[in-house]
Amino acid sequence: MSTPAPSPAPTTDPADRIGALREQIDACDAGIIELVQRRLAVSREIGALRAASGGTRLSLSRESQVLARFRSALGEDGAALALMLLRQGRGRL
Repeated sequence: MSTPAPSPAPTTDPADRIGALREQIDACDAGIIELVQRRLAVSREIGALRAASGGTRLSLSRESQVLARFRSALGEDGAALALMLLRQGRGRL
C-alpha cells in the first residue's frame, strides 16, 4: 500500500497571501459595520417605542440575556463587545 505524496509547497508569495487574507478581513469588517449600524437603528426604535408607551428606555433582563449570549459565544471579550453595542443603542446609563 503506497502513501499519498505530500502536497507541493505553495508557490504563492506569502505577501500575496497576506494581502488576500487582509481583503477578506476588510470584507468582514464592512459586514460587521453594516450589521452594527442596523442593530443600532433597531435598538433606537425599540427605545423610542418603549418611551412612547411610558416604559423605561432599557430592560435590564433583556440586557442580561444579550450579555450572557455574547459571553457564552465569545468569552469575556464578547461581553465587552455586547456592552459596547448596548451602550451605543441606548446611550450611557
